[in-house]
Amino acid sequence: MKIHKHIDFARWQSGEKLPNDALCKAVKEMENGLIDADLGGFLYKKRVARSGGGKSGGYRTLLSARIGNHYVFLHGYAKHNKANITQGEKKAFQYSGKVFLTLSADELFQVKQTGVLLEVNCD
Repeated sequence: MKIHKHIDFARWQSGEKLPNDALCKAVKEMENGLIDADLGGFLYKKRVARSGGGKSGGYRTLLSARIGNHYVFLHGYAKHNKANITQGEKKAFQYSGKVFLTLSADELFQVKQTGVLLEVNCD
């Protein structure tokens, strides 16, 4: 199983002080069938708890996934800052997510070398 995050997501994550462990937990929940919303086109919304709090007032993440195989975190936001994404944003995330999920091993390596995608280690 591969887990990556887009550089823009990583910047947001750093600003929110959201640990990688929270992303790993979210992926594990998805593998167990706990998906908050299937937005179509391999795009999913997954709630992530804020440190010291619960999921209901926490964060929303958007990720592209082939469940059990590859996950790419694309966007995150605090629920209190934004109710939902626009249709335009949804289409853009669906498109970019599909591109990342269909990369060959060599292409994925090259994208990681440019810093566009960062690997998330869940050890």
